[in-house]
Amino acid sequence: MSNLYKEAGVDIDAGQRTVNLMKEAVRSTFTPAVLADVGSFGGLYALEGLPERPVLVASMDGVGTKVKLAAQLGRWEGIGADIVNHCVNDILVQGARPLFFLDYIASSRLVPEQVAAVVTSMAEACRAVGCALLGGETAEMPGVYTEGAFDVAGTVVGLVARAEILPRQAEMVAGDVLVGLPSSGPHTNGYSLIRRLIEGRDLEASFDETGRTLGEALLEPHRCYLAEVERLRAAAVPLKGLAHLTGGGFTDNIPRILPPHLVPEINEGSWEVPTLFQQLVAWGNIAPAEARRVFNMGIGMVLVLAEEEIEQALSLLPGAVRIGRLAERGE
Repeated sequence: MSNLYKEAGVDIDAGQRTVNLMKEAVRSTFTPAVLADVGSFGGLYALEGLPERPVLVASMDGVGTKVKLAAQLGRWEGIGADIVNHCVNDILVQGARPLFFLDYIASSRLVPEQVAAVVTSMAEACRAVGCALLGGETAEMPGVYTEGAFDVAGTVVGLVARAEILPRQAEMVAGDVLVGLPSSGPHTNGYSLIRRLIEGRDLEASFDETGRTLGEALLEPHRCYLAEVERLRAAAVPLKGLAHLTGGGFTDNIPRILPPHLVPEINEGSWEVPTLFQQLVAWGNIAPAEARRVFNMGIGMVLVLAEEEIEQALSLLPGAVRIGRLAERGE
């Protein structure tokens, strides 16, 4: 049989072997709502037991150039968790719980074991939040991607009752408190700058007090905040809003959830900036304003709460810290 397609750079057999390697990991995320097996042309998800006036919430994103660092170090596992947790956090800020996730992985040449490692970590992240990995696609595109390069993107679909949609801008007032939840590192943002800052540095050298290497610290998976939000819900602590600190950091993301007359007032020094961010800022001699816009600086999610809810909220959220308040614009 002719192998012209393989000679052109696309190996159909490798694609099938990739699917076989990831099948069990994907199936492990299935709930009774999933009605089609791995390999179907489309995923089937039964919507049952819906809340009153249900609203579907969807988001898609990519891991960005963090994938280049992962490829450089040959460490693929955390990238799958990165994309799932990033997407889940994005719909969480609107009050939604995830239903299912779809992935897309593209590369210059399909290496089944590498793709399977990424998808397996996606499956683990999906199981952790009760989300089905409903389907996905792998694409082998020689000539589009350079040798060894790959990209990962994903889409999550979640559900929220109309009465529970966040943010609640009409309820926000000056004096409401901003609470920060710790990040696990840069998450999935700022890596184009990070890769420039670490050029020539030893990524395998011990880096911080935990004994991690610099490479390990930079590839720490994006943290998911669903468990913390669910803890507040279970205790009937009312949230007014959530801001996921992704691209744009503090500067761009917190204002996205606020009414026009309110602005965030952040108290610098109210939390300890992790060693990794301190070092990146020092290596690049980055101005504080730019650092706050490029990096999350150790805070991955910001909550807006009424002053009277703060004591209970902080008792339920280990590591959370009061980082500021809302103020009237022009105050």
